[in-house]
Amino acid sequence: MRKVALYFGSFNPIHIGHLALANYICEYGGVDELWFVVSPKNPFKQQADLMDDELRLRLVRSAITDYSKFQVCDVEFSMPRPSYTYNTLQKLQELYPHNDYSLLIGADNWQNLKNWFCGEVIMNSYSIIIYPRPGFSIDARKLPTNIRLLDAPQLEVSSTFIRQSLAEGKDVRFFLHPSVWKELMP
Repeated sequence: MRKVALYFGSFNPIHIGHLALANYICEYGGVDELWFVVSPKNPFKQQADLMDDELRLRLVRSAITDYSKFQVCDVEFSMPRPSYTYNTLQKLQELYPHNDYSLLIGADNWQNLKNWFCGEVIMNSYSIIIYPRPGFSIDARKLPTNIRLLDAPQLEVSSTFIRQSLAEGKDVRFFLHPSVWKELMP
């Protein structure tokens, strides 16, 4: 059974923070591969703030092509919107039952997971890998056995920062994979 970490996100756009975390999870997180699950409509995000769905998906594909442990997953593009993690987990188990899935979430999302659609079911039924986020402290000793805190490095880069910088004409090429920078620049 292949161990697959699922990294959900808008990736609006994907940047080095996403890639560095995903790489760390693959190399130190006890998984065989990591799937970037690109969400066309996250229930917690404003659609107006999102780049085109197909562009975000294409940028993720472009950024991950040179690392065999990364895959892109577009399953949510064919599902009802907004995308709910629980529904996507169910769909992935149906499509690829041979995989052992772990949900990768930030410490900020861990503290809100019980408020998600079927959040309690997710917490009790799935393996969860939590990565640190500034300002969110978690006591690993108090976590259930299916949930673990991974001490991944933190890079303070956000997609919002990238979009604002691009809109201001800033050269932020070193915050992006070279193929993403090339696609986003005219």
